[in-house]
This record gives sequence, structure tokens and C-alpha cells, in this order.
Amino acid sequence: MQLYNTLSAEERAIMIDDAGKQRLTLSFYAYAKIQDPQKFRNDLFIAWNALDALGRIYVAHEGINAQMSVPAENFEAFRETLEAYDFMKDIRLNVAVEQDDHSFLKLTIKVRHKIVADGLNDETFDVTNIGVHLKAKEFNEILDDPNTIVVDFRNHYESEVGHFKGAITPDVETFRESLPIINEQLKDHKDDKNLVMYCTGGIRCEKASAYFKHQGFKNVYQLEGGIINYAKQLKEEGLESKFIGKNFVFDNRLGERITDDIISQCHQCGKPCDNHTNCENDGCHLLFIQCDDCKAAMENCCSTECLEIIHMPLVDQVRLRTGKQVGNKVFRKGKSENLKFKHSGELPETALATAQKPADIRQKIKVKKVLLGKAEHYYVKAQVGQFTIENQELNSGDKILISGPTTGDQEMVLDRIIVNGEETQSAKIGDKVTFEVPFRIRLSDKVYKILD
Repeated sequence: MQLYNTLSAEERAIMIDDAGKQRLTLSFYAYAKIQDPQKFRNDLFIAWNALDALGRIYVAHEGINAQMSVPAENFEAFRETLEAYDFMKDIRLNVAVEQDDHSFLKLTIKVRHKIVADGLNDETFDVTNIGVHLKAKEFNEILDDPNTIVVDFRNHYESEVGHFKGAITPDVETFRESLPIINEQLKDHKDDKNLVMYCTGGIRCEKASAYFKHQGFKNVYQLEGGIINYAKQLKEEGLESKFIGKNFVFDNRLGERITDDIISQCHQCGKPCDNHTNCENDGCHLLFIQCDDCKAAMENCCSTECLEIIHMPLVDQVRLRTGKQVGNKVFRKGKSENLKFKHSGELPETALATAQKPADIRQKIKVKKVLLGKAEHYYVKAQVGQFTIENQELNSGDKILISGPTTGDQEMVLDRIIVNGEETQSAKIGDKVTFEVPFRIRLSDKVYKILD
């Protein structure tokens, strides 16, 4: 019985591209009493692995917190796996504003002490006594109330690229740090102000709102479904966005655009930019904002020191990391003296530039295609390639893509094909096909049919 990943991220990415099918990125959470988190975790893995669902999920005695990528054709079947549990019936699934088929490349389900590291002792207050949930329209209205204080319960690297206008944006690296800071900062306004809070998908505010009610705040509100759900309702209802910029997300996209405003800068050159990257040096892996020009010049590195390290032999890179912090403790969340244009704490609300709309929202799959088969031989003098058809039919006149690590991506239209030694118009699964290929191919190459 498979209970863990058996494929690497790279292998999974190839499989997703080969399938050529749309995937949906989504998130959800639920607080509930789970008696046996390990069994719950294993049951979910079996069910979701069968549906080719991927993602990062935390389960604990207190509930579940999930960010996932699910094949669109399996969406309803996936929902059924949730509704098999009473506490997840009719659960809200926050579907991403922008889709990317490579948002997650593994199915990782971990049992944790808590589904969000909040540092709170849940035995000391009523965690179910939460704040009032506000939909987007209601949230916009309460933000216009002069008696409202709005607080961003995300971290500095999240709020830097996008936040609600007028929000307090604590200069913190973790959610747990923000709770005592905000409690102290607003201690004189427990009775006379509306404490309105928001986060990415709502889960942090679910616990924070109960905590602040316990601390004596009388009027506590939270954005239902977080920024993700807010953006969805903006489109559905044609509402004005009080949020400006990009919403940071914890998957391979590292952000989804809410408005076209760019309010942050490349941390290296100061150019308007809100695209996060991770330093290429595995011993650093710093999360920072980097423009395309700096990305090319610095090869995805945060500093000249890291740039030098990535060009060292691998054995030397490993030696430099030996004895230092290990695992996730190595990774820093966007704080370094090398980042000259980093901003956190009090943040601007003025747009520095307007974002260019992407040509293709499915960022990784530039050409929609379906895998046909693989290369078997290349006759150099005749410039003819032989392929085995493993999936679907191939017809004369089809537009194909031949792809491989050395060959790259080469497109061509088939004028003439030879099938099992005879010239014909189509080839079926299992057939050997030869045709002229005006470039060298390798045995590792795959052939795809390009779809209209």
C-alpha cells in the first residue's frame, strides 16, 4: 500500500505535461476533533493519490489545513473524498484566481501538533468563539468606517507585494510573532474600535479572532475565506478592490495577481517588481523579490557570494553547508543585508508600475499537447527518425513536437509517414513510424501531437 510519494518533482512535472489536462489549484481548512491524525492522514493519502491530487497538507488533532492541485476532471470525485467526513460536508474550497498546472508537484501530508503554528495554548480560551465572518462587500463597507482598524495577519514577505489599503502590516516572519505585537499595539482600543483582520485563506484569522476576543476586544471581524475568496467575489459581483497588488501564495506560483498594481521593488536593483524567487544556492534558499534582469545577471542568486557558490563543484557546496543549520532552518524568509530595497513594517500604497498581463495563464505548458510515443532510432544520413506510437493515433498532416533534454523543443508538420514499412496516412497504437526529421534526435526524445 503506497502511503508516500514515489516520484520526484521533475518526474511529476513531465507526467503533468504529458497528460496535457487542466488542473485546479485550491485550498481549504477545517477545525475539528480528529482522534487518530495518523490514520486520517493515511486514508487521505490513499484516496487522493488515486485521483492524482497533489499538494501540501497538515493534519492534527485540531483539524486539517490544505493547499492542493487537483485535475479538473477529478474535482467532483475529490470533493466526495472530503464529504465522506461529517466535519467537511459543504466545506468551502478556495479555488485560485490564477491557475498553474505545476503549482504543486508532490502529495505531502504531514501530521503536526497544530495545523497552524500559532504558539497559543488552546486550553486557556474558547477557540470556537470566533469573530464575525465578512464577505467581500461587507468587508469593503466596514473598511470605510472611521472606527475600523484593519490588521494583516500575514508575514512581511507576504504583505510587501500586496495588502489592503490602510492595513497594519506587522514586520514579522511568523504568524505567532504578530499576536502579542498587535495585542500590545491596540490595547487602548478594545472597546471603541472594530478590529478587522485578514490573511491568505482565512485559517490564521480563525484562531486569531478567538484569541483577541479572549483578550477583551469587543468588536472582532474577519475576512471570510481570506484574500483568495475576496478576489473571487470581486469578479463575481463586480466590486471595487480595496486590496492592492499581489496575493502571496505558498505553492510554486509564489503569488497570484489581485490588481495590476506593483507596489514593491526588486530587492537587488530597485526596479518595480513583485515576483518572488528562492536563492539558487541550496545553502541559502533566501526568499526575495527579483526582476528578470537581475534574475539573468545573478542566476537566481541573492548575492555575489551565493553566485560564486553555485558554480563550485557539488562536493564543495555540500562541504560549506556541513555543520550549519539543517533542513528548513537553513531557509530564511526574505531578511538579509544584501537586499538593499527590501521593505517591511509600514508599507506604501502607491503603485510603482502596472503589471503586464501574462500571455498564457497556464505558465508551464506553453503548447497544449498529448504524448504519442518515444524515439527508437535516428538514421543520420537519411535524416529519418523512427518512433513507437504508444498513445492515440498519428496522421499525415498532424503538427507534432519532438522534445528532449538535448534536442530541446522542435515543432514540425508531417507531410509523409511510413508505418510498419509501408507509406500510409495514419498510425495506431503499437505501430512503428518513420518520417523525415531535419535535425538530430536522441533515444530519450518523446514525440507529442500538438492540439488546436
